[in-house]
Formats: sequence, C-alpha cells, structure tokens
Amino acid sequence: MISVIIPTYNRASFLREAINSVFEQDYFCNSNFQHSWEILIIDDGSTDDTRETVESFGSNVRYHYKEHKGVSSSRNMGIELAAGDYIAFLDSDDLWEKEKISCQMNFLKTFPEAVVCYTEETWIRRGVHVNPRKKHRKYSGWLFEKVLPLCLISLSSALFRRVVFDEIGNFDEELSVCEDYDFGIRLAHRYPVYLLSRPLIIKRGGHEDQLSKKYWGMDRFRVKALEKALSLDLTRAQQILVKLELVKKCDILARGFAKRNNNNESKRYFAMCEKYKL
Repeated sequence: MISVIIPTYNRASFLREAINSVFEQDYFCNSNFQHSWEILIIDDGSTDDTRETVESFGSNVRYHYKEHKGVSSSRNMGIELAAGDYIAFLDSDDLWEKEKISCQMNFLKTFPEAVVCYTEETWIRRGVHVNPRKKHRKYSGWLFEKVLPLCLISLSSALFRRVVFDEIGNFDEELSVCEDYDFGIRLAHRYPVYLLSRPLIIKRGGHEDQLSKKYWGMDRFRVKALEKALSLDLTRAQQILVKLELVKKCDILARGFAKRNNNNESKRYFAMCEKYKL
C-alpha cells in the first residue's frame, strides 16, 4: 500500500488541486492493476472551508482534524495513521505530475536496496515559471555534504519505504520551520537518496502564507538542526563539515542581528562561531 499524506492549514483554495493531482496518478488509475493506496488529509486546525473541500471527495479521502501545532506535528500524525508500506508527502500548495508515483515505484521495485527516491521539480512563483538557482541543484547518492547548506530534498517529491521512519524517526516538532532540513540531514546520514532526473512535481510559491515568509533568519532553525546533527554517529570528516557550516551560518546570523541592533543575539551567534571554529 502507498499512503499519501497531505498536511494542510487554511489552504482550501490550493488543496482541491493537490488532491486531484493524486487521483490523476497513472499508477492508481491503471485499470490493468489493482494498486492499494490511501490519501490522508491532516488538517492542522484550519478555520476556512478545508473540511468541506475534503468531504466533497467522499470516502476516498481520509480527513483528520487536529489542534494547530505546525506542519511537523501534522506529518507525524499522518505517519502514525498511515497503513502503507510506502509513504509519500504532498504539501497542499504543490502538485504531482501524473507519472510521479509510477516512475518512483518502478525505481524502488527495480532497486530493492533503495529506501527513498526523489525527483526534479518545476517551480512556479505567483503563476510564473522560474528556474532554480545553481545552489538548488539536485544530486543523487550519498548526499550528506550536499544537504548541509540548505534543504535539498523536497518532501513533496520524495517516496519513502516505511522503514526510513522506523530507523531515523519522524519530524522534529520543536522546529517551527526547517523541519525538512533537519529530516534531510538525518536521512542523508543514514541512507543514499536517489534522484529521478524528471521534473515530476510542481512547486507553487510566492504566496504570503508560506512558512519561509513568516520567519526572518531561517538559518536560526538550521543552526539548531546542525547542532542536533553533531549527536549523530558522524565520521571525523562529517563532524568537520557540520562545524564549518555552523560557523558560516552563525556568522551570517550574528551580522544580521547586529544590523538590526539586536546586540544580545549578535553576541550569542558570534560566541557560537568561536565555539565551533576549527
């Protein structure tokens, strides 16, 4: 079984299209095969017409309402409720191309030692196609060094065997944002992550409710994730890579807080630079 988990919060206008993109997957629609799958909508306390939107799809979609605690809490609830051997996430403002799941299942069945694969992306900002910058280039294989600068693995593009969550745990609910960055570090430390070079998801950005727009200084949360990473069973080379990235991000934050006349936070991050300097 494949479990598709869609966390959402006050995005009914996007959600219908996201759900439709799951129903349109050729892997699920192929009349020659009976594939077992489920869609779980985890509503993180929405106050719009999210419930009515989901209910319009009938019993084909499982709806779960919860207190507003953030996207990590929603994804974790979805994982606990999911019955699938495979787990896929879809952010409610993203869309899947119709071949996404079939391409990924073909890959995972061909390479049974692989536990996760992800895909290239098409980016849409305010309705306009944009090209990802060089720093967003995707890679395949052992990615630990590649995931340290920024979040490389879009969860909407990934398909996981369930064992991944048994081995590395779920999402950190203490992180308001960059929870996917933290998860990506733990994932890339434990497993190779394989890239399918086709753009099989559409990421829609530029809207005001994106978490990346809500918080200034996203590196604050990445620093927390990097400090957590030091508790992993890292090689000496990996420890050095993490500390180099910590110093880089702490220096940027220290200078940013100084420009905002927040001297206490600036001093704290400069002190962290010294702490982790090699």
